[in-house]
Amino acid sequence: MPRRPTSVALALPGLLMAMLLAALDQTAMAPALPEIAGDLGGLEQMPTVVTAYLVAATAVMPVFGRLGDRYGRTPLILAAVVLFSAGALIAALSTTLGVFVTARVVQGLGGGGLMIGAQAIVGEIVSPRERGRYLGLFGAVYVLAAVGGPLVGGVLVDHLSWRWIFAIHPPLGLATLVVLGLTLRLPRPQDRPPIDYAGAAALAATVVGAVLLCDALARPGAYPGWVVPALGVATVAAFGLWAVTARVVRDPVLPPRLLRDRAFALPVAISFLVGFGLFGLLTYVPAFAQIALGTSATRAGLLVTALMAGTLVTTVASGRLITRTGHYRGYPIAGTAIATVGLVLIGLLGPDLSTRGLVGLLVFLGLGLGMVMQVVMLAAQNAVGRSDLGAATSAVLFLRQVGASAGVAVVGALVTRSFGDRVPAGVADPRSLTPEAIAALPEPTRALVESAFGSAVPSALLAMAPLLGLAFLLALALPHRPLRTTAHADSDRETPR
Repeated sequence: MPRRPTSVALALPGLLMAMLLAALDQTAMAPALPEIAGDLGGLEQMPTVVTAYLVAATAVMPVFGRLGDRYGRTPLILAAVVLFSAGALIAALSTTLGVFVTARVVQGLGGGGLMIGAQAIVGEIVSPRERGRYLGLFGAVYVLAAVGGPLVGGVLVDHLSWRWIFAIHPPLGLATLVVLGLTLRLPRPQDRPPIDYAGAAALAATVVGAVLLCDALARPGAYPGWVVPALGVATVAAFGLWAVTARVVRDPVLPPRLLRDRAFALPVAISFLVGFGLFGLLTYVPAFAQIALGTSATRAGLLVTALMAGTLVTTVASGRLITRTGHYRGYPIAGTAIATVGLVLIGLLGPDLSTRGLVGLLVFLGLGLGMVMQVVMLAAQNAVGRSDLGAATSAVLFLRQVGASAGVAVVGALVTRSFGDRVPAGVADPRSLTPEAIAALPEPTRALVESAFGSAVPSALLAMAPLLGLAFLLALALPHRPLRTTAHADSDRETPR
């Protein structure tokens, strides 16, 4: 009988710590974004601060996924922790936008590996049918990050400095490194076809080009005239190179054959659309609350908690029901429908919302989100074998991050342009305004600027709602496939590592 190299109980603490490390970065950053952007160049820099991390994390995901498939997941997730912690330390010490963006790129490389590594390891040691009972634990990690992250981030911004947000990551990273190193023992794959590095580089270039192109198209005049056509040509060329390598190499970094299976392709597409449609909300709602509603950074950050509270409720409920019944198809359908309605209401009612009304809509939207994100990952992993588990996991998260990166760039550009059009004449360059600078403006100019930003953000979010509507239509076409009742690690006869 094959022996199980790593029990779920032994592996879970380290995996949960790795998930918490990556989740805390996003939630603690949310209330600090206006301060960071203002300190390094103004509100216009918010998309740059966010997309630097997202693009790096996205570009490296397929590589981490395939390297884990071929060389084992333990060394890959340990390397990701080291990269993430090093990037955080550089970010805490940075004094210019260039250094900070570089630090976020390094941190993003690690963050992409953390997300892929943790999810792929869970997919390896827990069967799809049983995974539902663990979704509550995974959801609890994100709620802890959602509650503690914004609270800690807001308190640090209000009373110390945004730099302390990054200073807390290295100690957490060291603790995670120790726990994972002591507890994680996974099978080492014996079949090791060459990694498609050329395809990985082409795919990364495609992502970077697509995000920059979205930003350039959404902000006419922000770049020299030659940039848009040059980006377009470079992005298409990079995508073409990936398509060629995917057809000729033995084991492409993102196998096109997986996309021919509807049970895999539709969850990936839904993940992309949800990332595109909703990540701009997570990025700009705290700034909207600070500037338009006049809340503190601490209270603005806690708005993310409202979204995650709704997400936790339906993540736990749907996970338990999936384990009990073996059926999962209905949850993405209901979730995308609820999320679409929630985003439309925020977009339409945003300029007139109170803080309490915004909290209610964020909870409602979170209820929908909790029935989608983990369930589409479950569906995609259930559709593939162990040799493609890393590729499948990276595809779902990769396309979600591609959508998120492009979504932040588009929403940021729409907000900047709309805010610039609405801001009163004679005010200093609206792109360089910060919450403190706006609060210091004399009346009635300050009220007009706050109103301009309060209208710009909801209108940009409303433009994202059709994408969630399309995700709903794709969820209707999602086929049901029986969930496997055995984990890959249970039946693996390879050498444990």
